[in-house]
Amino acid sequence: MSASRRSGTTDELGPDEPERPGPDGSDLLAALLDGMDAALCAFDADGVVTHWNREAERILGWSAREAVGRRGFVGWAVREADAAEVESRLTSAMHAPGRQVHEFALLTKDGGRVLVRTQSAAVRGPDGKPAGLYSAFSEVHAQIDLERSIALSEALLEDASWGVVLVDADLRPAVVNAHAARALGTGRTTVLGRPLGELLTRGVEELENALTHVLAEGAPPAPAEMWVGVRSPDGEKRRCWRSGFLRLASPLTEEPVPLGVGWLFQDVTEAKLGEQEAALLRFRANQLHRASRAAAECEDPAEAATVHLDFALAGFADHAVIDRVAGPPAADGEAGGGASGSGAQRLVRVASTPSGGPGPSALTGHAGLPVRYADGHPALQCVARAGSVRASAGTVAAEQAREWARVRQWPEDTVHALCAVLRSRGRTLGVVTFLRSAGRSPFERSDATYAEDVAVRMAASLDLAGATDAGAGGVDGGIA
Repeated sequence: MSASRRSGTTDELGPDEPERPGPDGSDLLAALLDGMDAALCAFDADGVVTHWNREAERILGWSAREAVGRRGFVGWAVREADAAEVESRLTSAMHAPGRQVHEFALLTKDGGRVLVRTQSAAVRGPDGKPAGLYSAFSEVHAQIDLERSIALSEALLEDASWGVVLVDADLRPAVVNAHAARALGTGRTTVLGRPLGELLTRGVEELENALTHVLAEGAPPAPAEMWVGVRSPDGEKRRCWRSGFLRLASPLTEEPVPLGVGWLFQDVTEAKLGEQEAALLRFRANQLHRASRAAAECEDPAEAATVHLDFALAGFADHAVIDRVAGPPAADGEAGGGASGSGAQRLVRVASTPSGGPGPSALTGHAGLPVRYADGHPALQCVARAGSVRASAGTVAAEQAREWARVRQWPEDTVHALCAVLRSRGRTLGVVTFLRSAGRSPFERSDATYAEDVAVRMAASLDLAGATDAGAGGVDGGIA
């Protein structure tokens, strides 16, 4: 009868329904002992074995029927030579406070020896005196493997020189080590549970896609390099992280249940930028070499200049124009060109690339009409300074950017420009202008250096073209 019926109260069972039988204490204790991952045996105050679970049977081969009732391990589970030492250690654990950890060798049923690590503690009776002893043990190599795994986890999450983030099944950080927290620009606890989109400004979709794939399919065969934008007090920082992913599954279930993803990453931004810069330098050097060889086969020096322009344009800019100084070029410090030697220089279009689509540069300007450049135009500044000039529309609306390009006589899709002066034999011959559309980044100092290298080769060809025309009776010694 249930406890509620004994007390005279009414429970949910009907008057004629039988009680549901429940397990008694001995059944529950046996189930708990047999379900343990560690081997366990217990002794009474006289050292007689009272409990022996399935894991102990698995390790030593002795069944509970064979083990329970024996006095200590002497004569069956330990060698005679080790009996005194093992017994003294077990006895000391019965009278010592807390748990005692020992290592010793036990005998298996088939005569083999197994080195085990035991944790033993006294079992005290109602009067507080030792009434027995329990001892949980496992094979030393298994225990060492477990300790190594725990030590590895703690080291990764504390002292690792790369970022470690444990992401839960909802793709939110659950554990973050110190290195990862510094890389994300936040504290270890601040980042926990927050969506990745709050931590990164770029690369979130790519990262979440990788995490989702790992949860569904498992770890990828190789690390992945991802460019991300990290929020910082100074704005966005663009970083490249070489990332590895591991699916985390619970070891306590029969079927693997994903707990999340282990994400390990290293910052390889500097190395990646170095590789990109080296690859770009190799490509540009190769283009210069190819252009020089192709230009050497041109009979017309002006055509050789456009060959240099076409080779330079690949991967560098979308459009380009070549303008020469109107009239005969003058050496530095001399009056020449321009409007009767006074005011700003006038420039005449020599060649340009098609703005409507891809194609080779075309020689133009046979009529010798000057280009309508307003005062302060970057090309005029370049001629006046005899040095490179960069210009950009900046972050403005599309219509404003188109107006900016129209005012400067450039194709309407232009948002970035780089003007490099054409000089030969101490004289300024003109200017070459490289143009980029909105899909490209602004010109940088390294781009200006490359443009200057191209301009030197183009200027030599244009100078030769002018000298050839002058010898043949050309107009003004220029390029017809």
